[in-house]
Amino acid sequence: MPNSYFQFKQFLIRQDKCAMKVCTDSCVLGAAVNVAGAKRILDIGAGTGLLSLMVAQRAPEALIEAVEIDTAASEQAQENIAASPWANRIRLFPMSLQEFAQYQPAPYDIIISNPPFFQASLKSLDSAKNQAKHTETLSFTEIISFAQHFLSPDGKLHILLPTHEAKVFENEALQKGFFTNSILWLETTPQGKLLRAIHTYSRYAVSTTESTLAVREKDQTYTKAFQELLKEYYLIF
Repeated sequence: MPNSYFQFKQFLIRQDKCAMKVCTDSCVLGAAVNVAGAKRILDIGAGTGLLSLMVAQRAPEALIEAVEIDTAASEQAQENIAASPWANRIRLFPMSLQEFAQYQPAPYDIIISNPPFFQASLKSLDSAKNQAKHTETLSFTEIISFAQHFLSPDGKLHILLPTHEAKVFENEALQKGFFTNSILWLETTPQGKLLRAIHTYSRYAVSTTESTLAVREKDQTYTKAFQELLKEYYLIF
């Protein structure tokens, strides 16, 4: 059973009320996304508030807004945000992305999301897990449509998904006027199983750069690249 909390160097994530716990791939997204110069950042599907807090740590001038539809998760995210050093720069909206769009927010420099991705699969008996993992409450189309309206002209959209679903999202994004700027492939070990992909999109067509990050070596120690990426967050590095 996962721990009820996860201690980072500068903040604590309590997660006993959340269906989706702190996981390695989300931590990679939070550490890898380029936030240099960002003034406004949106976290879609905030969960515990992990991504909002990770980017707040590295983007000292940014205002971060976060959207979370699940009541228990949004309450816990608010608790985590309030206890952090950046509570004055993070605002949580406990509602769906569709409801949030009605507020007509100002454009964002960066939108990040580790969205629900199961589109046609057996569901759990846990309704909170279903909401967190299945796309009925937040489809790829809705995320892309929101970005069309509320991502700044030079803004970047960063999405973390399993490899198959990442391709589905990419195909739809391309049809809606977004271009793949970069792809970071996450794998268990060097040349091992691909876990996830982080795609970065913008409105500008550029040559797509691709890189791979292995989490662990064959002997199960963390790779040097992973340690370097997470050293500002993980206590063990």
